[in-house]
Amino acid sequence: MDTTTPLILVDGSSYLYRAYHALPPLTNSKGKPTGAVKGVINMMRRLQKDYPDSTHVVVFDAKGKTFRDEIYTEYKANRPPMPDDLREQIAPIHQIIEAMGMPMLIIDGVEADDVIGTLAVQATAAKQPVVISTGDKDIAQLVNEHITLINTMNNSTMDRAGVIEKFGIPPELIIDYLALLGDKSDNIPGVPGVGEKTALGLLQGLGSLDDIYANLDDVAGLAFRGAKTMLPKLLDNKELAYLSYQLATIKTDVEMPVHLSELKNAEPDKAALLSLFKHMEFKTWIDEGQTNSQTNSNTKAAAASKSPVEQDGLVAAPADKPAVVKDYQIVLTEQDLATWIEKIKSADLVAVDTETTSLDYMRAKLVGISLSTAPGEACYIPFAHDYMGAPEQLQPEFALEKLKPYLEDPAFPKVGQNLKYDMSVLAQHGISLRGITFDTMLESYVLDSVASRHDMDSLALNYLGEETIKFADVAGKGAAQLTFNQVALDQAGPYAAEDADITLRLHQTLWPRVAAEPTLTKVFEEIELPLVPVLSRIERTGALVDDTLLFQQSQELSARLGELETEAWELAGQQFNLASPKQLGEILFEKLQIPVLKKTAKGAPSTKEEVLQELALDYPLPKVLLEHRGLAKLKSTYTDKLPTMINSVTGRIHTSYHQSGTATGRLSSSDPNLQNIPIRSAEGRRVRQAFVAAPGCKLVAADYSQIELRIMAHLSEDPSLLAAFSAGQDIHRATAAEVFGVENEEVTIDQRRSAKAINFGLIYGMSAFGLARQLGINRKQAAEYIELYFTRYPGVQNYMNNIRHSAAEQGFVETVFGRRLYLPEINASNGMRRQAAERTAINAPMQGTAADIIKLAMINVHNWLETSDLTSKIIMQVHDELVLEVPESEMEEVQKGLNDLMESAAELLVPLVVDIGVGDNWDEAH
Repeated sequence: MDTTTPLILVDGSSYLYRAYHALPPLTNSKGKPTGAVKGVINMMRRLQKDYPDSTHVVVFDAKGKTFRDEIYTEYKANRPPMPDDLREQIAPIHQIIEAMGMPMLIIDGVEADDVIGTLAVQATAAKQPVVISTGDKDIAQLVNEHITLINTMNNSTMDRAGVIEKFGIPPELIIDYLALLGDKSDNIPGVPGVGEKTALGLLQGLGSLDDIYANLDDVAGLAFRGAKTMLPKLLDNKELAYLSYQLATIKTDVEMPVHLSELKNAEPDKAALLSLFKHMEFKTWIDEGQTNSQTNSNTKAAAASKSPVEQDGLVAAPADKPAVVKDYQIVLTEQDLATWIEKIKSADLVAVDTETTSLDYMRAKLVGISLSTAPGEACYIPFAHDYMGAPEQLQPEFALEKLKPYLEDPAFPKVGQNLKYDMSVLAQHGISLRGITFDTMLESYVLDSVASRHDMDSLALNYLGEETIKFADVAGKGAAQLTFNQVALDQAGPYAAEDADITLRLHQTLWPRVAAEPTLTKVFEEIELPLVPVLSRIERTGALVDDTLLFQQSQELSARLGELETEAWELAGQQFNLASPKQLGEILFEKLQIPVLKKTAKGAPSTKEEVLQELALDYPLPKVLLEHRGLAKLKSTYTDKLPTMINSVTGRIHTSYHQSGTATGRLSSSDPNLQNIPIRSAEGRRVRQAFVAAPGCKLVAADYSQIELRIMAHLSEDPSLLAAFSAGQDIHRATAAEVFGVENEEVTIDQRRSAKAINFGLIYGMSAFGLARQLGINRKQAAEYIELYFTRYPGVQNYMNNIRHSAAEQGFVETVFGRRLYLPEINASNGMRRQAAERTAINAPMQGTAADIIKLAMINVHNWLETSDLTSKIIMQVHDELVLEVPESEMEEVQKGLNDLMESAAELLVPLVVDIGVGDNWDEAH
């Protein structure tokens, strides 16, 4: 046996879950999940590359119970069942590992940890070094001079010194630590009342679990908090502690089906691997496996249907990149600052990131700035860390004065991650950030808007294969979490510098992918990036609200909620908690015997809003409950909360707009969420009345009229729709005339209402059943309406059929401007999921194009206002509407300019029409 080359033991079960949760939910063109396969196999490939001469043994948990379940029936009882889409991926993972030639072990009655422990001990006895690849902290108990751990998710290793540094105790006390602390994920009870600090205090003060129980009289004298009251807890739970010790101990004498010496790598089965990779549609690995032949057309078509996340293998790619050598510096002297300023002046592109005291851009104070000029080369310039014992730092005024000329000079290109935040914070400190050339959050978003997360930590893991330092790692968690100015510089420096370094490296990975697609480049350069300073300015301007009016409305809502609660109790025949789904279910479905329409995942009758809406058509109590829910949400979210959000300095509320929050390109907002204020109810409109104009000003609301229907006319090129819009007709009346075969002037109110429901319903993929429910007619009649509609507007039906077909072939749809929306389930075998994707395929180009148009309008209007002598400002953007605060003296000029700029934001086959209103408050203006 080779005693110099390490034996690699892979905890397959640990990485199975980590890979599953690390990646977005990837699927192939058949709708089969592939994300966990991608992540696990990438890890295996990386290990093969890093340890090319080693034997790699992969160990998975077996199905069924283990010896620990016999010891403690509640062991792992809290764990939810494995998700179905993860369970589906286990077989292909096993097949690929076997084809790669790696020995694989799955042994009944024990866990993967026990098999790994047994093999590690056997190898150690033979004086062979062992590297265990895992993300499981429990395995730290195995570490010794021959055994180390490696985490391929972040490429970190842990030897004995590393265990002591991470846990504060040596490997031989890890079991004792788990026995005291317990483990929620495995349902190991531990000693109630013992947390991390207490466990460490006991172990560091007295030694092992045996030592602790042998010296209980000494516990009260230990230095940790709560030591004086710990004795009864230890005495009362001694049995639990030793049970937990037994459960946490990795078994190292498992009866093995093969001897260690028999575990050898086999030659990879390249043909089997290629076949498996084709089945999973892993393009990068397929290309590697195919020599002297082109990918066949079927594979290419399937690969084209993948989002960039799946198509290019965001986790696989980093395995082929050399490790980045990191040189992170903390700048504490004027000379060091001068050196870095010279570096950034000569760099082609510099990553910029701010560290602050808050995520609220209006309240955040700058603590420091980090910069990166090359991969692995970054610095942190601190100037406001004020904890006791903090080293001397540069004065904030001096540091900002030296950095300001560079930060404000548009000639120096800059990249950041969500630079809107940094721009807003710097503006609060008198610096106008210019030269924003790239933003990695927006690059990721433009590349694949369907990806669930565009934050730096997720992007680093997905694109670079690196697990970053988390804020909680340096600042702590919960109520005890520090603000960044309180974080020690030896921890703050690497964290902050890494932010800039990762941002620069992400850009170098992401931008070539965006630049390879001209339409995506255009969306980035002409829509998303220019919008950054516009949104920053709108956010900082803020909106004025009347807190007195909101307070009055809160009181009225409280009274009305009380009336509705009483009415609900009377209808139920008893008092109950209207906010409790359990009590509500008992009242509706057991006491009142109302039929159950839908059940939750756990089998209980559902009381979700859509269920109550359907029940409200026939029963009075659900109707009352719906009104109560709506008003309670309005009160808690707006009338109670908005006054507390008024900034003490500006006297205004300042929302945060999110460019990467929706798949279609629409903006979302938070704190407060301006998009969800109801407009159809009187109570919702009253909330809008609280958004008021400043003295001497009015609010001007400019709203695109029926923009999605106009986009439908443009995309479908239906002659009748184009003619109706071009003639300026009432489109719902025109549709009613077409569908019901009457003249325009003969259309009744009910016919127009039905036509409106059809117009809007069909662009959202509404079925005959949905239309029937909305109009209160039978399904057959609704189907006849839809058939008549398509007879009169055949272009619309052709568009819908064509877009479904092209989406299924390409795997994505595009807006008029080239924004791309991937549809991972467009070819799913599950009919409901596939039909949902088809509905999205129809609607997304319209919603996305509308989003692009309002963004272009915002940019144009903002730039016009900024370069004119006008003092009017955009204060809000909601759906298809811009809201401005306009001095009365500028009213005529602003209305004309606003109308012209918004109507010319895009050229469609039909005219864009803007409705403009003016008022003292938002409701009046709208």
